[in-house]
Amino acid sequence: MLKFACAGIAALSLLGVSQMASGQTPPNAPAPASPAPRIALTFDDMPAHGPLPPGVTRLDVVHEIIAALKKYHAPAFGFMNGGFGADNPQSPRVLAAWRAAGHPIGNHTYNHLNLNEKGVAAFEAQMEKNVPILKKLMKGHDWRWLRFPYLAEGKTPQQRDSLRHYLGQHGYRIAAVTMSFGDYGWNVPYARCMEKGNHQAVGQLEASYLGAAREQALKERKLSHELYGRDIPYVLLMHLGAFDAHMLPRLLKLYHSMGFTFISLPKAESDPFYKTATDMSLPGPSPSLEAAARARNIAVPPTKIGLPDANMCG
Repeated sequence: MLKFACAGIAALSLLGVSQMASGQTPPNAPAPASPAPRIALTFDDMPAHGPLPPGVTRLDVVHEIIAALKKYHAPAFGFMNGGFGADNPQSPRVLAAWRAAGHPIGNHTYNHLNLNEKGVAAFEAQMEKNVPILKKLMKGHDWRWLRFPYLAEGKTPQQRDSLRHYLGQHGYRIAAVTMSFGDYGWNVPYARCMEKGNHQAVGQLEASYLGAAREQALKERKLSHELYGRDIPYVLLMHLGAFDAHMLPRLLKLYHSMGFTFISLPKAESDPFYKTATDMSLPGPSPSLEAAARARNIAVPPTKIGLPDANMCG
């Protein structure tokens, strides 16, 4: 009897080996684990975004953000407006601190110009005005990434195509956005509530910020799976603001608890989903999950947690 039992076990073992060798899954084998979802963190409006609470400096903001990124081993990409904070002597030190931490900086135009409103010639001039600063900061490293202010890529196909031709000639790629929860909307009420010492209101801001981030992450993951059956690598839009600095440790902890890992912007955009953001010979605009869903008549879930009241603590 033992002889027959051993023979049966051997046969089953050989069957499993044979199935694995032929690419078949053995019976009752556990399903392969899905890859962890990935986020690339990007920060706009360097070196100065939004108002500051009493006693907080621009250097405090960047140092707090850098510390949180280091704790979670998260790479990040900054996007600079050279004209923001130009009269603040701390601005060069903010940019230097970001670079010293190993994070790259790309172009966000000199004064956050809206392409749709001002046109291609003015937009290109604003990009060029940033270039000497970027070259000095990046010292031979790749800075040729553009984040469109207001995510405005041209109000007509002709305007969009003209700008894409310029970007292609100058070796730029576009930093697309596939995850955003409107983080900028919390900075103004936060500064005002801190000035008035309204810590209860600050607590409400903290809760709604994390709630909005979680809701948007779930929404984008749902869309990605409905469209492609997988998680694309997400590119998160944030800003170099005081409340972002205050909340970043908790935000990264939230994403970590949701299973996300952190990757660089170039790594994220090496995914085929982003081909219209990295190949300027292709027609634009750069991709978003919402646009992809609308093109396939897939409903985009409404956002339930909106921006906080801009007049909070007013």
